[in-house]
Amino acid sequence: MTLPAHAPSYYAHSANPAPARLPLQGSTQADVCIVGAGYTGLSTGLALAEAGLSVVVLEAAQVGWGASGRNGGQIVHSFSRDLDVIEAAYGRETAEPLGRMMFEGAAIIRERVAKYGIACDLKDGGAYTAIGGHKIRQLAEHQALWQRWGHPGLQLYDTQADVRRFVATDRYSALLFDPTGGHIHPLNLALGEAAALESLGGRIHEGSAVVRIERGDPAVVHTAQGQVKARWVVLAGNAYLGGLEPALAAKSMPCGTQVVATEPLGARAAELIPSDCCVEDNNFLLDYFRLSADGRLLYGGGVIYGARDPARVEALVRPKLLKTFPQLADVSIDFGWTGNFLLTLSRLPQVGRLADNLYYAQGCSGHGVTYTHLIGRVLGEAIRGQAERFDAFARLPHHPFPGGRLLRVPLTALGALWYDLRDRLGV
Repeated sequence: MTLPAHAPSYYAHSANPAPARLPLQGSTQADVCIVGAGYTGLSTGLALAEAGLSVVVLEAAQVGWGASGRNGGQIVHSFSRDLDVIEAAYGRETAEPLGRMMFEGAAIIRERVAKYGIACDLKDGGAYTAIGGHKIRQLAEHQALWQRWGHPGLQLYDTQADVRRFVATDRYSALLFDPTGGHIHPLNLALGEAAALESLGGRIHEGSAVVRIERGDPAVVHTAQGQVKARWVVLAGNAYLGGLEPALAAKSMPCGTQVVATEPLGARAAELIPSDCCVEDNNFLLDYFRLSADGRLLYGGGVIYGARDPARVEALVRPKLLKTFPQLADVSIDFGWTGNFLLTLSRLPQVGRLADNLYYAQGCSGHGVTYTHLIGRVLGEAIRGQAERFDAFARLPHHPFPGGRLLRVPLTALGALWYDLRDRLGV
């Protein structure tokens, strides 16, 4: 059987060797069956296997084939909507337990990289940048907010001279540095976590798309060529779950984002980002970038609502790259790729149960690297009977998009254009 190929990304080009994982054949059983071998599924599987439960993971393509193996590789705390938004919308009682977890995902990544010896080019340091005016005030508000929630280490720099100590560009007027941020090779992190899960007895079957889930105790998860009987099932497909559970698809929307990788920059790489940290601006439609281990600039930005693959990724991203780094006009782009993330109307994750033993977590809304690692641990706790932290996420409302599935793309795109216009006008 030929598995779907990874996206033509720099990550696939530089991935660590991984074993072939055969499709599921025939009937098997496990304590837990997980649908999806991205970060959510792998993190959940690891948490459960470390607790002694038997785990089977079913993946339609390959480990890390979706967003987990294509993203910007940035370790960024909190959620796609920060705690001030959550508290204003849902109250302190809802925000409080989420605030206690907002920095845990990054710690889980570092813990697992160290524990299992995962080679994924982990580096420390992250920065948020602002282009003038009220955007600088937003950085100061960001710093104050995180200090209030127990994260005092952010350092604000508000002159271009200071900004250039971190990033060689005149585009930004201010920068907020987080020493506990960082970046990784995302596909190699997923591959390393898969190997760690297998070392604990977990089983992963690639090329094993789930076609039907038969609810009950045990539940039976069916693929084209086999089935898994399990006491618990976790749906962890996010933007790639498809129509397996229509109730989940109705309250979320796949969206595409794009990333390019330049040719290796040699000595110019250290001049470009002297801090070697990852960077993202604080615009609504943000740009994000960092250096790879071999000295390429990885630059991402833009959103394609409805997850349509752009015909030419370079044509979309290169103008953004040159706006930030005009000195790279002579540099070639070696890789360009797109990947889907799952957007919710609130921009907050959706977590819950479809039945007593059928769990789901989805809707990272573009902020998934740390969140998926956190929610995997939280799902593992809930399955083992400790549901307090799970319930903190499950209480967040799951709103349908206005206009339903027919109008969700154009209406969301119109809203994004409005916020993008405000960013451009500085209001």
